[in-house]
Amino acid sequence: MSKIIDQYHVKTEPYYHSVADEVELYEAAYSVRMPMMLKGPTGCGKTRFVEYMAWKLKKPLITVACNEDMTASDLVGRYLLDAKGTNWQDGPLAVAARYGAICYLDEVVEARQDTTVVIHPLTDNRRVLPLEKKGELIQAHKDFQIVISYNPGYQSLMKDLKQSTKQRFGALDFNYPNHEIESEIVAHETGVSKEIAEKLVSIAERARNLKGHGLDEGISTRMLIYAGSLIVKKVAPHAACRVALVRPITDDPDMRDALDAAVTTFFN
Repeated sequence: MSKIIDQYHVKTEPYYHSVADEVELYEAAYSVRMPMMLKGPTGCGKTRFVEYMAWKLKKPLITVACNEDMTASDLVGRYLLDAKGTNWQDGPLAVAARYGAICYLDEVVEARQDTTVVIHPLTDNRRVLPLEKKGELIQAHKDFQIVISYNPGYQSLMKDLKQSTKQRFGALDFNYPNHEIESEIVAHETGVSKEIAEKLVSIAERARNLKGHGLDEGISTRMLIYAGSLIVKKVAPHAACRVALVRPITDDPDMRDALDAAVTTFFN
């Protein structure tokens, strides 16, 4: 057992700057093994938060990047052929439930609804996972918890969680940190000066104001860290911002010009 689960322990402390009471609320939720839902825009720190909490609680973390081609078997497991014949291999959800890990389903709305329903028996008082193909019922380990995340900005009638799924979870809202905290995060993660970090955050704030007015999504904290990392490597700030901030989020020439102008405002 130890060999299987040890690889999922977060060995070193991930840097995470709390912005409110999310750490305390999550600790309370974990103490009663409440399934948790993290909602917020892309690149705002949801995954880093889960990694930090797994480290803080000293629990293994199994992360699944959900996608529309993912099947229930990808989560719970399947029979595989090898040299010795047919053998059952647990999926990530089954491993987490069996050995007591936090199972993190990232961008869960990308998965088909008929796939996500397999988590239902684990998210109520039963805390079980039926392996129908194997004829086994896993009783979840006492340390097991399930966490899901998604970006509400991408919701649609076709891609949303059922109420029967949502109401099994507690929820924490995430957003981009305030100017001071985000600047501190960018400076810490990249090594740029506080002055440059503040300029990068100011550019992002201008872009975020354009969400819904030409941009589907604003510049994320993750993208700012990319830009800062390039600047530390002696890339000119204008070029770093063009590569890491402007070009990835839009192909519209007018929008690119507007964002390039914002960059020039702060890095003239």
